[in-house]
Amino acid sequence: MLEQAEARLDRAAEAIAAADAMLITAGAGIGVDSGLPDFRGNEGFWRAYPPFRSLGLSFVDLANPDWFERDAALAWGFYGHRLELYRTTTPHAGFTTLARWAAAKPQGCFVFTSNVDGHFQKAGFDEERIAECHGSIHHLQCSTPCSDRIWDAAGVALEIDPATFRARSRLPLCPDCGSVARPNVLMFGDGCWVPHRSHGQHARLARWLDGCRGAALVVVELGAGTAVPTVRLTSERVAHGPGATLVRINVREPQAPPGHIGIAAGALEALSAIDRLMGA
Repeated sequence: MLEQAEARLDRAAEAIAAADAMLITAGAGIGVDSGLPDFRGNEGFWRAYPPFRSLGLSFVDLANPDWFERDAALAWGFYGHRLELYRTTTPHAGFTTLARWAAAKPQGCFVFTSNVDGHFQKAGFDEERIAECHGSIHHLQCSTPCSDRIWDAAGVALEIDPATFRARSRLPLCPDCGSVARPNVLMFGDGCWVPHRSHGQHARLARWLDGCRGAALVVVELGAGTAVPTVRLTSERVAHGPGATLVRINVREPQAPPGHIGIAAGALEALSAIDRLMGA
């Protein structure tokens, strides 16, 4: 097994080094090495947010736009805490490694992520080369919504009761109609998400991929599981093209399509190992 793992790392290093362009696809697992909580399963979620266990509320229950109408203080307790957590957490060294690899590619790099934490931007990746398919917690919209306006959440700082995870301070409001604002994040059962920011990002990604036709492309996927398979499906669709290789890095679900590379490891561990091989 150890020999097989080393062979996969060698193949990954060769594919990344030989690529003209790199697409980074990332799910929540990439953030675990930065110290972000793992919401996989109810137990993981409740370890991060103990008060919600007694209420019987899961991540799926809370990540629902209805709460902004039913109990906005509870909704903003959850999202306000996450906003501050993402602001104060430093992306791990693997982001720097990815950025260095990307800088060496003749046709550059693009990021496609389901994460809403803004950590690729924080790590120095070009804002114009990032597609956030589930939106961004660092941007707000009206919870109604009364319009398609999206605005920056930079001025939002909520006081959260640590015992209940409810917001204690004044909630952010829509500047147009005065309704409670919400993060511009795609939630479960969400018919109110304002998508045009993310749609613009997807359009830029599509143009970039068109420009990479005929080039050697490597797709480096990190921490994307099968529970919400958007990232994995995107990786496989792009890597299905000629001259493309998928490097899938996932602790629990590393299985990759035939001809591609699956590595059973965490993001930082695998990126560090591949980087050492590339420098050898």
